[in-house]
Amino acid sequence: MDARGLRQARRQEIARRAALRTAAGRNTETLARWRRCRRRVGNWLLGLLAPALLRLLALTWRVQRRGGPGWQLLTSDQPWLVAMWHGRMLTGLPMRMHRGRSIGVLVSPSDDGNLATRALRLFGYVPIRGSLSRGGARALREMTGTLQEGRQLVVTPDGPRGPRHSMNVGLHWLARKTGAPILPVGFACDRAWRLRSWDRFTIPKPFARLVVNYGDPQPIAAAASDSELEALAAKLRTRLIALEREAFAELGTAPDFDDDSEPTNSEPRKKENDLGSLDQGDPGRSSTVVP
Repeated sequence: MDARGLRQARRQEIARRAALRTAAGRNTETLARWRRCRRRVGNWLLGLLAPALLRLLALTWRVQRRGGPGWQLLTSDQPWLVAMWHGRMLTGLPMRMHRGRSIGVLVSPSDDGNLATRALRLFGYVPIRGSLSRGGARALREMTGTLQEGRQLVVTPDGPRGPRHSMNVGLHWLARKTGAPILPVGFACDRAWRLRSWDRFTIPKPFARLVVNYGDPQPIAAAASDSELEALAAKLRTRLIALEREAFAELGTAPDFDDDSEPTNSEPRKKENDLGSLDQGDPGRSSTVVP
């Protein structure tokens, strides 16, 4: 099943559960208003407290770094496009080597995106709002301008709607247009809370061990054809999964996913503006760093 079919199946499952709640008398207008109110209050509290709590939590993490060329590019002033999975966004957000650099991050224009926007700004990132269905063209122009100005950008190719570990060619289209190389980054941790969301959103626990695995930069030729971009997107998906497998192996922990058993598609999504909604050493060498 392709990405579109998987999203449709997820919507049908949500509708089925809503019908069950209605049949059980748990979907009345009063209860619906209460849930909406509770969600708004919860989002307000999260926006107020989460950044400070996350900063304290990150201070307890023990972080290792892998990948020399990728790390050298990330710490440079050159423009680059980081590609990482949507479920790992919070893991990389508070790390010292990422935050406070005005790096652009694509964020969906949803209510959850509003919450993410506040957190990103507090950690020194620049949110760019948009997705395929809402604000895609404007977001694409803003991202293109960001890279052409010599700045950096983070994109989650399987966001904001999934399926988990799906890929699209929008990232490669942007790299071809601007000349900025793609930098794949994989994350792993030995102890984490994982939400029951489509992306299994990861929140490392206190004193967790983390590995950040920076892959080799991938430049995209300006003359690359659309079919070549699709092939490169499929290779990037494979590489991102491999980077995370290497990171989990470094920890001696089983990965929190099963390659092709996850709800993913093997073919890249083809929409150009579907972009998803963060010491120098030798390649492969691990170094301990402070979050």
